[in-house]
Amino acid sequence: MCGIVGYVGYRPAADFLLKGLRRLEYRGYDSAGLATLDDAGRLTIVKCAGRIDALAARLRQTPAPGRTGIGHTRWATHGPATDQNAHPHLGGNQQVAIVHNGVIDNYRHVRERLEMQGYRFVSATDSEAIAHAIAAQLEQAAEGVASGWAADAALENLPVELRPLAAAVRGALARLHGTYGLAILFREYPQVLMAARLGSPLVVGVARGEHFLASDANSLAGHADKIVYLADRELAVLTPDSLHVLHPERGLVARGPQQLTVTAEDVELGPYSHYMLKEIFEQPETLQNTMRGRLSREEASAHFGGLNLSPRQLRRVERFVLTGCGTSWHAALVGEYVIEELARIPVEVEYASELRYRNPPLHNNTLVFAITQSGETADTLAALREMKRQGHPTLAICNVVGSSIAQEADGGIYMHAGPEIGVASTKAFTSQCLALVMLGLYFGRLRHLSHAQGMRIIEHLLGLPDQVRRALETDVQVRQIAAKYQHCANFLYLGRQYNFPTALEGALKLKEISYVHAQGYPAAEMKHGPIALVDEQTPSVFLVPQGQVFDKVLANMEEIKARGGPVIAVTCEQGNRAADLADDVIVIPSVEDYLQPIVSVVPLQLLAYHIAVLRGCDVDKPRNLAKSVTVE
Repeated sequence: MCGIVGYVGYRPAADFLLKGLRRLEYRGYDSAGLATLDDAGRLTIVKCAGRIDALAARLRQTPAPGRTGIGHTRWATHGPATDQNAHPHLGGNQQVAIVHNGVIDNYRHVRERLEMQGYRFVSATDSEAIAHAIAAQLEQAAEGVASGWAADAALENLPVELRPLAAAVRGALARLHGTYGLAILFREYPQVLMAARLGSPLVVGVARGEHFLASDANSLAGHADKIVYLADRELAVLTPDSLHVLHPERGLVARGPQQLTVTAEDVELGPYSHYMLKEIFEQPETLQNTMRGRLSREEASAHFGGLNLSPRQLRRVERFVLTGCGTSWHAALVGEYVIEELARIPVEVEYASELRYRNPPLHNNTLVFAITQSGETADTLAALREMKRQGHPTLAICNVVGSSIAQEADGGIYMHAGPEIGVASTKAFTSQCLALVMLGLYFGRLRHLSHAQGMRIIEHLLGLPDQVRRALETDVQVRQIAAKYQHCANFLYLGRQYNFPTALEGALKLKEISYVHAQGYPAAEMKHGPIALVDEQTPSVFLVPQGQVFDKVLANMEEIKARGGPVIAVTCEQGNRAADLADDVIVIPSVEDYLQPIVSVVPLQLLAYHIAVLRGCDVDKPRNLAKSVTVE
């Protein structure tokens, strides 16, 4: 959700901070700001409501010198989007500056206590309480009052002058309940940057003579080749030449940096108008990346290196629970169909936001999969933790190495889809669906699928990227259809079996980026209520590739046509009965039923994109939405 960047080194901090914040725009925000410290301890803060362009304009009027700094893009949780509520926030007598992602649940109590001590609050945020709490700990230390960490042996690994700072931060955080990704400056220590995390991601970029900090590794591309992911409850102390990572129980944490695989080119637009369009057209390559090295002709199966469970253990699995939010939940619905068909294992699909508070009776041999693009979705992380607490093995399907869910799951599958910058997920959805098909193949081969059946599925999978390339060739035609229907205020999306989740996903894409109301339904359910919405201004998008329910969906199309509703058909053959019934036809390649969602969703992504562009919407940064939803 919110974005954090930080820098300490030998270059002007503001240059990286502004570039880093622009790289994080896709996460969703309503205000932005930064703070820098120069070598004399002069603190400069520039912040404002609105876009980063407005912040850049203010920086031209009020330069922010200094070689240490922090920056932030805020997605409001407490208080409206105003200049005062924008980060950074100051603590004490401007001793401390902080930026914060997450939510402090007990901030009212903390605020009241600090106000009684004389600290003056100027914002409506929960985050300002953190700044004042750290300042209060520093003042207590100066007066000889020890904090909870002051005598901790871990502090002995820090330079003597930095120990009071670390003790103050840990002492303050011990009094806060909630989640945080936190970057901190101290006015009297102009070459020190501190970071702490609990439930909100932070990554440190390592380079010679400088260190970077970010809530997303994408913003570090082109600046640092090596990175260190922070884990929950860890505190990082950064100077230009040193990095110390401390944990309140394990003390000094020795963690070698990893190679940053994201390149600057990966996060640039290239020839595309929007990141969403770029990512739609990247799908043939991202599908190949998801499959790479995971299909075995010899075994006629898929194999995954990160499940961390033996075939014997997996053979005993009697039930799957797939959980996620939004687009990932739609992918889970596809997984339900495919795993039950290929592996004959019962599957339950749960909204993560509901599962975290439910107490469903689960069989001992239940395997839980958390599905997430970012690996940071708060509801999905909480659901995974609850399932772990109950003793169930938990695995993840995730796109971000080092993310919270990737770290906390017992094992999992990385999608290798590359950075997804557009808020509306596209390539992550198709890669999630593909990973679930490969899981269905793997478990099917463990159970009942023959070698010949497994080989047939592998051949179909290997041909999938080319089929998606052919589906992308509908772009010009879809743009024409979008122009025809761009002014409509309501859409219905209808499909059956594997294409019911696809209908949900198509409707979600349209809602997310064009702000047009759209609903997805199983096609047969249309006559149980939604048919009341049908009129000449409400298009119905039908997913009617060939399959066992083809004739049934045609009957549903007839019912719409009889009531004067426009019909857009996504089908596999020009001139078939679906094409003859429809007002507009989009022809896609014919694939096996279990691969249809991956192919049929492509024109739906394009339709949403072109309608949004024609309506003048900000496609990559839709209003009120965030890429990584790290609050409940």
